[in-house]
Amino acid sequence: MDQEFTRKNTIIIDGRDKSVMDIDGGRLPTLVYMAREKRPQWPHNFKAGAMNALIRVSSEISNAPFILNLDCDMYANDADTICEALCFFMDDKRGHEISFVQYPQNYDNIMTNDIYGCSFSVPSNIEFAGLDGYGAAPYCGTGCFHRRESLCGKAHSKDYKGEWNIKAKTNADKTIDELEKESKVLTNCIYEKDTQWGNKMGLIYGCTSEDVVTGLAIQCRGWKSIHHNPNRKAFLGVAPTTLDAALVQHKRWSEGMFQIFFSKYCPFMYGLGKIKLGAQMAYSIYLLFAPTSIPTLYYVIVPPLCLLHGISLFPQVKSLWFLPIAYVFVARNACGIAEALSCGDTLIAWWNSQRMWVFRRTTSYLFGFIDVVRWQLGLSKTTFTITTKVNTEDVLKRYEQEVIEFGSSTIVFTIIASLALLHLFSLIGGITKIVLELEFKSLEQLILQVILNLLIVMINIPVYQALFIRHDNGRLPSSILFKSFVLASLACLMPII
Repeated sequence: MDQEFTRKNTIIIDGRDKSVMDIDGGRLPTLVYMAREKRPQWPHNFKAGAMNALIRVSSEISNAPFILNLDCDMYANDADTICEALCFFMDDKRGHEISFVQYPQNYDNIMTNDIYGCSFSVPSNIEFAGLDGYGAAPYCGTGCFHRRESLCGKAHSKDYKGEWNIKAKTNADKTIDELEKESKVLTNCIYEKDTQWGNKMGLIYGCTSEDVVTGLAIQCRGWKSIHHNPNRKAFLGVAPTTLDAALVQHKRWSEGMFQIFFSKYCPFMYGLGKIKLGAQMAYSIYLLFAPTSIPTLYYVIVPPLCLLHGISLFPQVKSLWFLPIAYVFVARNACGIAEALSCGDTLIAWWNSQRMWVFRRTTSYLFGFIDVVRWQLGLSKTTFTITTKVNTEDVLKRYEQEVIEFGSSTIVFTIIASLALLHLFSLIGGITKIVLELEFKSLEQLILQVILNLLIVMINIPVYQALFIRHDNGRLPSSILFKSFVLASLACLMPII
């Protein structure tokens, strides 16, 4: 017999009761706690399924024209946020075409130098603002105000005008027990069977980045979106405080977004003729995070091995081909530094983001890429991994001191440590051969590889500290040291033709 795991809808505060007041004498709104019914043979579709159930229940309780979506670890930081969002929806010229207003994901526990690169200051201030220019700001899953009818599948038409005189459901004649009973039907695990929920209605099912694909689908129905980034942060949440949690979070994001690119919702197919080409390209930058792991792995493995064996990969300094490579390197990093500083980041925070860029692409994005390939081949199913944000006192203390938290024996840390040792061995071996001139090409031919190797070694300084110097619980375990040492040594001994 099937076991009913959860099914509970409770009206905690009845907003119809005029006697229910706050400490200032103001009326309190209706507050409803909802838990869906879940059974083993019925997929509950993770966060997207929960959101769709909430949409249905709220339509029964109030049917308000606008919905605020917030994650459980976020809170409102500005009382004027609702008024600001309504200004967009009620604008005389553009308000009728706005589907949702997205606020940036900000956190109240980010340290000054942001060791895990979680602040997203450059995307929030620059990249998403560019997408906003196309009316295609992405839906990020939290800190977002939605127009209910657009979220429920309504397509936008040129003659559409927002109807502000729609009466919300008051259900004045119904008791709390009756409302709870009716809303329970909407959270039944079989309610969505043979309906458009998860397809053309509500959040879309099928990938772990249900927010991004839902926002894209809404925009392809003709609606526009707004990215609003006020000076006072509208909502604040909790960022990961360990390296493992930060990498797990990005693995889930990259996997889900790559799934979108391989699905029928690929911007270049689904969005063709519906959203502008610039918006399609901008979406694809994020949807293709996962496959960037492949060229990154090449750059962190092949150049150091070639340096160790005296094989030149880049033009010599005196060659004219050296100039465009040098220009791209300098311009890219100068632009990145300028963007980071203009968005309020420190120079150290920018450097930390470069480290996390390497860590993510060689671990999170790589595993996300592999999982999507397996998913495409039918070898695995979509799973949803929750990011752990509850930590012990000593972990939080190290986070506040801006010390990277390793502390576990996972394949992710084995990869990070192995690549770090590979670059250290290659740099020492390569410079030694250059100095001793043992049948080795000139430094002029290998200078770019030496610079690249040196930069990666500098980025991995916290890894070397965690391997050889640190003695706290956040260091890399001795098992990781042993495995990474063996793997890096075998790679260095590998012959290269």
